[in-house]
Order: sequence, then C-alpha cells, then structure tokens
Amino acid sequence: MSRIGKLPISIPSGVTISQKDNVVTVKGPKGELSQYVDPSVKMTVEDAQVTFVIDENSPVNYKQKQAFHGLYRSLINNMVVGVSQGYSKTLELVGVGYRVSNQGNVVEFSLGYTHPIFIQLPPEVKVETKSERNQNPIITIESCDKQLLGQICAKIRTFRKPEPYKGKGVLFKGEVIRRKSGKTASAK
Repeated sequence: MSRIGKLPISIPSGVTISQKDNVVTVKGPKGELSQYVDPSVKMTVEDAQVTFVIDENSPVNYKQKQAFHGLYRSLINNMVVGVSQGYSKTLELVGVGYRVSNQGNVVEFSLGYTHPIFIQLPPEVKVETKSERNQNPIITIESCDKQLLGQICAKIRTFRKPEPYKGKGVLFKGEVIRRKSGKTASAK
C-alpha cells in the first residue's frame, strides 16, 4: 500500500466534499474544484476526514492500484488546501529593462524582445504586479488550483528562461541560478 495513500485528509470548516460517478467535487470559500478518481480507489468521507482504500476486486493490476492510491489522495488533498487557503507563487524578472504590468487578468511583459508579450489568464486566477525603482519587477499569482497555477508559472518562464551566465530571465522568488564562468582569456 502507498504510504501517502494511507494518510487521512482532515476537512477544515467551510469545506464540503461530494462524490458522484467517480468525480469528486470540493467546495470552499476560495472556489470549487472537481477531479476524476479511478474506480480502483474507493473514497470515504466520515467524521470530517477523507480516507482512501484500494479496491481489491478491480481489474487494474496491483502496482497501478498502489500508484493511483497515493496519486488521488495527493490530488484531493491539494484541492482541499486550495479551496480553504489557496496557493500563491511569486516570479521575479531579472534583467535590464524587463518590465511587467497588468490590466485585470491581461498581463503585459517587456522582456527585451522587439515586441511586448501579452498573456490572458483564466478568471479563477488573481494576478498582482509590482515595479519599484532600483528593484526587479515582481509578479504574484494566486489561485485555488495548484495544477493550473504551476502551468501558468511554467508558461511565463518560457518567455525568458533563466540563463547561467548573467543570471537574467524570469525566476521564482528566492531561486538561485547556478552560474557559469564565461570565456576565459586564451593562452598566448
């Protein structure tokens, strides 16, 4: 059995979990999320706790059942945390002339290309940009969906990946880039 799958999920106050036709729906103050759960894993909700058990009669092989056991427990836990507390990631733009601004959920990046880059974020995502003098521009993204938040941050990073020579690019706040030395002086 999966060690992660065995752990029960405690349901905080204000969060409700319902299951219908192998689709689990979690509602809370920050939003509502739903996730398909494979029939080889049985979910039970009782006493403000959610537990997952492997269905031994399922035709899926045992190793796959174990993998699903831990996977769906983690996904449902992420949903419960997301609708109760929410997730947030902060990105930092390191480079001369790099700028970011937003109008609602439309974010405009100026990353050293000949043109600005616009990205339209989904309505369930909140974005905040901050540009102060003599500091790198910062973009903070918040959502109740951890997977969506990670996809958006990964997409933004692809606009200008961090490079190891000068350390420029779009970085997560506090991320350290392993630097390389440039060309050394050649021998005479």
